[in-house]
Amino acid sequence: MNTAYVRRIAAPLFAGSLAIGILAAPAAPADATPVAWTAAWGASPQLPSTGFTPNWSQEGFSHQSVRQVVRVTKSGSLARIRLSNTYGTSPLRITGAVIARTARGAAVEEGSVRHLTFDGKRSTWIPAHGELRSDTVQLDLKRLESVTVTLYFAGTTGPATFHSQGWADTYRAEGDHRADTTGAAYDSTSQSWYYLSGIEVGDAEDRLRAGTAGSHAGGTGAEGGVVVFGDSITDGFGSTPNADRRYSDALAERTGRPVVNQGIGGNLVLNDSAWFGERATARFRRDVLDAPGVSTVVILEGVNDIGFSEAAKGPNPPATYKPAPVVSSRELITGYRTLIHAAHDKGLEVVGATLLPFKGSDHWGPHAAQVSNEVNDWIRHSGEFDAYVDFDRALAAPSDPDRLNTSYAFKDALHPNDAGYQVMANEVAKVLHK
Repeated sequence: MNTAYVRRIAAPLFAGSLAIGILAAPAAPADATPVAWTAAWGASPQLPSTGFTPNWSQEGFSHQSVRQVVRVTKSGSLARIRLSNTYGTSPLRITGAVIARTARGAAVEEGSVRHLTFDGKRSTWIPAHGELRSDTVQLDLKRLESVTVTLYFAGTTGPATFHSQGWADTYRAEGDHRADTTGAAYDSTSQSWYYLSGIEVGDAEDRLRAGTAGSHAGGTGAEGGVVVFGDSITDGFGSTPNADRRYSDALAERTGRPVVNQGIGGNLVLNDSAWFGERATARFRRDVLDAPGVSTVVILEGVNDIGFSEAAKGPNPPATYKPAPVVSSRELITGYRTLIHAAHDKGLEVVGATLLPFKGSDHWGPHAAQVSNEVNDWIRHSGEFDAYVDFDRALAAPSDPDRLNTSYAFKDALHPNDAGYQVMANEVAKVLHK
């Protein structure tokens, strides 16, 4: 089936406009039996960089296989993957790709290995700054099941488009081991994802329901998927690695709805960063609006916009905390409005989330305290979001509402721990069930 398509992406770094900056995708080629696809897992692409933990993005890959384990949040009998060369400066050669059900670690279940094709061929090229979806493959998947995607690169890739904070082991082997079920050859690990930006799931019955809606129709109401969009708190910083304890994981477990995590650690609403991705207003179309089967987006972002300038006042501020302009609540609200309008134009419900307490962290200071209070008051009372979830109050310490409750706090006083992420999921679930 000819379901693959290529898209070139405009990805200018450090642009100043708040306009949604990614070009719209052309329609996928026609299929005689269309499928109502739903995004079941995702990771926002980033520029190759040092990252939070050691990774392979800057060195890339050469005659190597890369095996990545992710958890899908929807069941189905059909699957396809989404690959991104967004930050590649030259075409990327994918020699082969395989999807399978995960056994343990780098091992996969025997009998579940499926070779993916792209426009009917196992090998393909992705243009510089482009992305590609695979053809449809038949593979029975259960909701909340781990699946493994293996990419093989016979040539040299150069620096790799990746997602820094995977909080799950990715495996690398020398040579072609895409169909290896034991995983024994995969002797190197990192905790980032490479080139893989999405998995979409459908079902044979969905073909009958798809009708003229095509493969990118959004869901509606409680049946639609949810994208959680934000920075490192959404990304799951501070959660237990290899345990699926991000708030997006807990939300999928709590609600039964498909949930896709599009957080980037360190991300900003208003400014691009060489380390922490394109600004939220620039990546919103790619990461949210282009996801099929989605009806709701939860937006939690802004603490870095107002906190980097506070952190930069310290004696040894990290070089990654740049740009660090002093941002007002008015400027941040303008950014939120850009996201709200774009989501509404797509027909999505938009849930705004108040910024969590962060007193005691390196992001805290007089200006950040003032702006966070102003922003949270606006989120609660403006009525511009369709609904809001109050993380600020739900996770606050009883003795000091500006601090995270110690029961829910990671050691940096900025991020939640596993228990805090569970509370966040519970609060979002309440809003989604109204």
